[in-house]
Amino acid sequence: MLPSASQIRAGRGLLGWSRTELASRAGVSSKTLQLIEDEAVNPRASTLEALGRALAKGGVLFLIHSKSGGEGVRRALSEDPELE
Repeated sequence: MLPSASQIRAGRGLLGWSRTELASRAGVSSKTLQLIEDEAVNPRASTLEALGRALAKGGVLFLIHSKSGGEGVRRALSEDPELE
């Protein structure tokens, strides 16, 4: 699943990461991340995958749209103290 712009913004906010930090962790430019979050571009799937992987490594789970609710993000439950 590729994260949406709103999920990327929400995930970054959940972790307290700046755009610069997420961009660095994902290997994309801060300007590219800004354009994606502002929904000003149609990003490549590989860019969304990189952003999603970086957020997931930080402990973000992506929720898909379903009958019980819309898309979103939440913190992963983990025994890894780095994710707490």
